[in-house]
Amino acid sequence: MRTVQIYDKPMCCSTGVCGPEVDAKLPQFASDLDWLKSLGHNVERYNLAQQPQAFIDNKSIHQVLSTEGTDSLPVVVIDGEIVSRKVYPSRDMLTAFVNGAPVKQLLPVAKSSGDCCGTSGCC
Repeated sequence: MRTVQIYDKPMCCSTGVCGPEVDAKLPQFASDLDWLKSLGHNVERYNLAQQPQAFIDNKSIHQVLSTEGTDSLPVVVIDGEIVSRKVYPSRDMLTAFVNGAPVKQLLPVAKSSGDCCGTSGCC
């Protein structure tokens, strides 16, 4: 089984589902993490406001924060490897991460010809 670590932006509580401006993705993401736990994966979640030492102790996370700031959060780490930054991945993406499968490209990729989406133009 895999170890999944989530390094969250500073939030008022451990899940981020409190306060005046709740991100609608957070309850679904929390549910997806519970699902991963039910499959036997070790899931650890760190909140910058409540557990800053975890961000300092992990050299990769510390480096990301030093160079990109808190806009890089959340960061998802699987078995010590950063697999996602800046977004809360969907359940499908989490499944791909823990299974080691390639994840679908979310954004168009520039081709050597210079356009980003083939002959149809940019999306």
